[in-house]
Amino acid sequence: MTDSPSPREGSRASDAFTTLIAGAGATTALLVVLVGSFMDLLDATIVTVAAPAIAQDLGSSDAQIQWTIAAYVLAMGAGLITGGRLGDQYGRKRLFMTGLSGFMVTSALCALAVDPGMLIGMRAGQGLTAGIMVPQVFGIIRASFAPGERAKAFGAYGAVQGLASVAGPLLGGLLVDTDLFDLGWRTIFWVNVPVSIPALIIGAKILPESRSASTAQLDLLGAVLAASGIFLLLLPIIQTETWGWPWASYALLAAGIIVLTIFLAYERRLARGGNEPVFDPALLRIRAFAGGLSASVLFFGGIGPFFLTLSVYLQNGTSRTALETGLVILPYALGSIVTSGLGVALAAKAGRVLLITGSLTIAASQLVLWAITRDGNNPGYWLLALALFIGGLGLGLAAPILVNVVLAGVPGRNAGAAGGVLSTVNQIGAAIGIAVLGTIFFTTATKSDTGAPPLPDYSHALSIVLITSAVLYTITALVMLTLPKVAAAHTE
Repeated sequence: MTDSPSPREGSRASDAFTTLIAGAGATTALLVVLVGSFMDLLDATIVTVAAPAIAQDLGSSDAQIQWTIAAYVLAMGAGLITGGRLGDQYGRKRLFMTGLSGFMVTSALCALAVDPGMLIGMRAGQGLTAGIMVPQVFGIIRASFAPGERAKAFGAYGAVQGLASVAGPLLGGLLVDTDLFDLGWRTIFWVNVPVSIPALIIGAKILPESRSASTAQLDLLGAVLAASGIFLLLLPIIQTETWGWPWASYALLAAGIIVLTIFLAYERRLARGGNEPVFDPALLRIRAFAGGLSASVLFFGGIGPFFLTLSVYLQNGTSRTALETGLVILPYALGSIVTSGLGVALAAKAGRVLLITGSLTIAASQLVLWAITRDGNNPGYWLLALALFIGGLGLGLAAPILVNVVLAGVPGRNAGAAGGVLSTVNQIGAAIGIAVLGTIFFTTATKSDTGAPPLPDYSHALSIVLITSAVLYTITALVMLTLPKVAAAHTE
């Protein structure tokens, strides 16, 4: 459900100072940074299960529910653009602690949201602080851990990814259904607060500080232009059900295109002047990278909206509880854990084959799920579990190694910048997918006289999303033919 560790912009620069740690100190430090990483990965999945409960309590529209999910991943993508560079310049420990503190505060504000607008705004804040915090995890491990501890640390990070993918839907469903202290869905955000406090206290004492010797200026204007252009493109798409398509929607699309054009021109000028832009357009001339960008947008663009629409279908359509929905989604996470180790182990020998196989496996799982749900009846647990387990197998083969396969075709001097851009694009792809496929789902589910679509309407809407997604992943497999045959040997 997320990608593997990859180089961040500036991560290859030499460090101005480092304090290598090992033994018990390294273990404690690793636990602290993994807490932050775990909460980010958890929040990327936990909200989808709680979305129907949030909508019912706050009176959120379909578009506002989409924004609740998309705001997080889009803001996180914006944070990732500059998060790694900020840590390199001002200290990775400092930025990690700042990001974790901000994540804790915005989580509490999400829990206190009184209307959809406040929740969406705080979700964006959550994503932005996560985007600042997450790159420091890689930077701290790379710069501060002794060589013998470093591989174990990255292995532990991979294990945390798997744990979060399992815990997300289950914990979300459990917290919503348990309704602790009559807080309902709000507990999915409150839980971040007591977890963050000890991590902040311990981290302040034991995390080593490190920073890069690089003096390159931060390209804040480029980051703002990129985020603004993408937001302008997504806004009219997500608001389709509410707004329709008046002239203002087309004007927003045009404005988004213009802003992104200005962004590319500005980045090209920075690169020609010897500066370090957040995105060097020259990277697009590298065939593997251009293909990798397209593959990443398509691949991750199908994951976010799939879980959102499936969760709404299961709860609002088939009347399952949030916990039952989490249990239905669980086989997907288990399937990804089964194959992720295999994918990583074989990436250096058959990376591209694994990517294509994984994408086609996901496409097949979408078709199996379509066959199960298209007749408008309430499918049983085991049929749903089978389809989702197949999809998880495909995800485990492809998601952990996609970035590394793409970077195998990128020259070493560009690997850091390319890896950072790819990690950002994964988030942007998810936001675009939620906008497009989420809008298709909600606008297709027609309203009945009672104001709520019946199960056949939800089944029809989900069927369209599943067919579209199956086509999407088939196209993704074709695009992956442009990628290198094997993954990069070392991308740390």
